[in-house]
Amino acid sequence: MAIRAVLWDIDDTIFDYRGADRAGMLRHLQAEGLAGGYDSADQALGHWQRITALHWARFSAGETDWPGQRRDRVRTFTGRALSDAEADSWFDRYLVHYEAAWALFPDAVPALDLLAGEYRHAVLSNSSLTVQEHKLRVLGVRDRFEAVVCAAELGVSKPEAAAFHTACEALGLPPEDVAYIGDEPDIDARGAIEAGLAGIWLDRFGAGGRPDLIRITGLDQLPALLLGDTRFGAPSTFG
Repeated sequence: MAIRAVLWDIDDTIFDYRGADRAGMLRHLQAEGLAGGYDSADQALGHWQRITALHWARFSAGETDWPGQRRDRVRTFTGRALSDAEADSWFDRYLVHYEAAWALFPDAVPALDLLAGEYRHAVLSNSSLTVQEHKLRVLGVRDRFEAVVCAAELGVSKPEAAAFHTACEALGLPPEDVAYIGDEPDIDARGAIEAGLAGIWLDRFGAGGRPDLIRITGLDQLPALLLGDTRFGAPSTFG
């Protein structure tokens, strides 16, 4: 069957999460007076990113809730036995700097514009609905998507098939009518394929490899890929 809708990941797919996180954390470290505890800003940022990945994995596995993973990230990063209120306050101060750096990738809106008349659109994110609804509104693209489905409210996250199927249900379409585009080869593209969707890996940062997946390196390549259809032809054609 032909693709009738596109499900989108947000962070590092249409939204420059890495860039905003880096800029926001640098400003936050300077404001908090923590930068001197590291040999370089890159060392501090690397530590923050590793901690984020660790506690995000715990959240995805159901070992903690959404506020808990945030608080644990702060406690691990600072090395302090902070109360919940203290950890929340620290994270809220970081968010001010992080949100000030928010930006869409330059190819996001042009791709959405080109696809608007041909496909329906929705979001499936491993974040929370409150966070992603706010982000999409601030970035001016919330009205591009019929539905926003997020792991924190679902209780299940990508690459679990149930996450993809719930998003398809929100569109009222079977998985085979839906394509999923995201920046993670396994969590996004492979997870989508195993759930019965057409999975597309957006390899923005040129990791390469994975000939088993349909791979593009920019959203400017997505319209031609989808409009060409025939289930996208050979793997990695667009890499």
